[in-house]
Amino acid sequence: MQPHIFKAYDIRGIYPDEINEDDAYAIGRAVALHLEPKRLGIGRDIRASSPSLFASFARGVMDSGCDVLDLGVITTPMVYFAAGRLDIDAAISLTASHNPPQYNGMKIALRGAVPVGENSGLREIRDLALRGQWQDADTKGTMTAEDIRAAYYGYFTSFADFQGKHFTLVIDTANAMGVLELPIYEQFPDNLSIINLYNDLEHPFECHEANPLKLETLDELRAKVKESHANLGIAYDGDADRIGFVDETGGIIPMDLVTALLAKIILEKHPGATILYDLRSSRSVKEVIEENGGTAIECKVGHANIKKQMREDGAIFAGELSGHYYFEENSYAEAGTLPALLLLNLMAESGNTISELVKETKRYFHSDEINSEVTDKDAVLAKLRETYADGKQHELDGLKVDYPDWWFNVRPSNTEPLLRLNLEADTPGLLEAKTAELLAIIRS
Repeated sequence: MQPHIFKAYDIRGIYPDEINEDDAYAIGRAVALHLEPKRLGIGRDIRASSPSLFASFARGVMDSGCDVLDLGVITTPMVYFAAGRLDIDAAISLTASHNPPQYNGMKIALRGAVPVGENSGLREIRDLALRGQWQDADTKGTMTAEDIRAAYYGYFTSFADFQGKHFTLVIDTANAMGVLELPIYEQFPDNLSIINLYNDLEHPFECHEANPLKLETLDELRAKVKESHANLGIAYDGDADRIGFVDETGGIIPMDLVTALLAKIILEKHPGATILYDLRSSRSVKEVIEENGGTAIECKVGHANIKKQMREDGAIFAGELSGHYYFEENSYAEAGTLPALLLLNLMAESGNTISELVKETKRYFHSDEINSEVTDKDAVLAKLRETYADGKQHELDGLKVDYPDWWFNVRPSNTEPLLRLNLEADTPGLLEAKTAELLAIIRS
């Protein structure tokens, strides 16, 4: 087993070279040994390697004396839903999300969908799996199965409030697990006309990558929205825990501005609530939250960090620039289609198009994330601290420096020799000038 398959928030590698059935068995033993669950749920995606990896992982868990609940082929948000509602002590989503078909992996959560990451158990699971020393339990665990999809669909359809309005949607599930979210939309034939792109689970990986963070993967969705005069375009990632949106003109909606829009509709139902936003987000996100009576708190990047802080701060919602949106209603985890339903609620209530709603929140000029390969990340960060000492500096996650008319954040990658730069300014000219200025320092 190769240690590098254990990442900050999950396990992921190429099958069978980096992760195979023997590895899955060992990880199953290690999970059972470290987490000590009495009953563990396992959901999986539709990759060719998933059935055999599932069988081996489940055998490792049962050989340790733990019972297994087979959740079947489901999305990662469905796994989190199960972890929050069923009598299980932990849950595993066997998936590699948007990665190519030769990859597979695992996302691990405790009861209540509490994530297991590098600093909350995954490092210990790695060490136990690599050591490979265990003893069979006196009584092996057994396996039962449960299909939670109907309960999941029923729960999330209850959030829709389209107020008699009708919308045409184009939904691109990229022949990936988002296909299993489509039945939620189908509950509203009088309100929603659906145009599907790539909704065939029988032919996975036979279209573009299921990754709405990559703008080129949205090209067909944008074209179809314009061609069909749709009200909204929706794109899911490979395991349906991220979601992206396209407005009625074919424009891509920035994911941080989706956080702002969702905050508006959430704060109507929960006045004064606390909402978290990832520190790379536009300043307008904080402004919109506060204008609508909420408490806005900046947070670190990464789902394990955000879910932990939500619980600590009593937040009911959090949004991340990567298209992860977290809801108290799904045990502080991602909730698949819920962001789309809430945007439609906002459109129905306001009578505005989605582009009009976005325009109200787009107040500044924001860069995309810019990666730079550097040999000494600490030295570059020290130079930036010195150069921008007259700004307001924060080190919640990397270095963030605020000025009245612009800001930047530089974060080191956990796994690569990269620094990641995000910045925002009041004008396009200032954004361009400060981007050049910062990159000259970072890449010198």
